[in-house]
Amino acid sequence: MWSVLFLTLPTQPSAVRLRVWRALKTLGCGSMRDGVYVLPDAKKALFDPLVTEVRAHGGQASVLELSASEEAQRTEILALFDRTDAYGQWRTEAQTLAAALPELPETEARRRWRAVSEALHALVRIDYYPGAAAEQAQAELDALRETLDARFSRGEPVAQAPHGIPRLDPRKFQGRRWATRARPWVDRLACAWLIRRFIDTEARFVWLADPAGSTPAPRGTLGFDYDGARFTHVGARVTFEVLAASFGLDADPRLQRIARVVHFLDIGGIPVPEAAGLEAVLAGLREVHADDDQLTLAAAAVFDALHAAPGAPA
Repeated sequence: MWSVLFLTLPTQPSAVRLRVWRALKTLGCGSMRDGVYVLPDAKKALFDPLVTEVRAHGGQASVLELSASEEAQRTEILALFDRTDAYGQWRTEAQTLAAALPELPETEARRRWRAVSEALHALVRIDYYPGAAAEQAQAELDALRETLDARFSRGEPVAQAPHGIPRLDPRKFQGRRWATRARPWVDRLACAWLIRRFIDTEARFVWLADPAGSTPAPRGTLGFDYDGARFTHVGARVTFEVLAASFGLDADPRLQRIARVVHFLDIGGIPVPEAAGLEAVLAGLREVHADDDQLTLAAAAVFDALHAAPGAPA
């Protein structure tokens, strides 16, 4: 079953016509002909704002139900939602990035990966009848992320299966050594700040070239953000989010704000206004500080400022 929108747009103002056309494109409507647009019936409510706006400016808009009386008609309607060409265009963008990766600096490579990831997510949102093309595109995005991590973040942890994260008592984690991968980037820098600021104020950090391979963590250290570490990605949560949840910090609105930024910069997802600025500052600090302890201290000042920033939740 489908819902069909019949439109007669007002001639003026032209801004209304432009907004409606853009909205129809954003919704991924199938076009049966000029002025007739279709969506799956489950998405019928998406037409409501358009109907209201068109009528408010003197145009005509009606929504009717549509069903196919035979398989041939159903096939024709489904063809209106075929996203194969769009996935092909996305794949070209992804392959262009893959070819450029060997020459790109890390910040630019990650920025472009997020743009490719967001483009796919936008396409998936309007792919009402996903098939093999969608599965293949997601597989290629995952492979591209693996290539990115292989170059810039060797040992980037593979997320564990989602499970309940046990609550821990920070009093039992004082004065410890915490181990992670060397040359820390956003998630690890944020974790180091969180550990020393809220969990273990006397924490010392051990920086390992290949903790999951040739340089395992020394006995007695607490690992974070690598495969096999005690604290690492779980489901959709990055290590910063897992640490916050483990020590009962995840209800803090200010830390939630930082977690959203770290999540976006580490694995993509919903864009966050502060992300571009934080990424640029941390990238600059990595250029300035070759020593990971000094880099961590410098980054901590940035996270302190972000935590205290005006406009942050009280």
